[in-house]
Amino acid sequence: MTDTNTQEQKKDRKEFWRAIKFTLISISAGIIQTLAYTLGFELIKLNHWIASAIALVLSVIWNFTINRKYTFKSVNNLKRAMLLVALFYIVFGPIVIYLNYLGEGMANGYLLLAGTMIVNLILEYVFMRFVVYKNDCDTLVSNKENEKEIENKNLENEEEK
Repeated sequence: MTDTNTQEQKKDRKEFWRAIKFTLISISAGIIQTLAYTLGFELIKLNHWIASAIALVLSVIWNFTINRKYTFKSVNNLKRAMLLVALFYIVFGPIVIYLNYLGEGMANGYLLLAGTMIVNLILEYVFMRFVVYKNDCDTLVSNKENEKEIENKNLENEEEK
């Protein structure tokens, strides 16, 4: 097996695990979204679509924050990343809220919530991976490695003196 094939396999494996991590973190965001929706709709008695909108915002904040650090490991410009995610939700958010508005009284709100969460999982991963963090994946890791390398060089220089 050539060195190139081995590198490609490592890259493919890394992307596979990145998608798994994103999915698991998104599931945790989905739990937050479901709890927030339930609290708003069942306990506070908000309209279905308002409870859904609030829950979506909370889910997005959680998902963005955790995935940035642990899935994409990015140190790219935080403001730029947040702006791109906001642009995604400027399009996706109103569609979800409108679907929930239309579905109010027609279907089980939890089924609508689950359906939009699944679509969101897929679309958001693709958008985050190939737009927001296109060239910035794993920069957090490389910066930590660079810091260690610099620290080791500084120690070596001190020992030489």
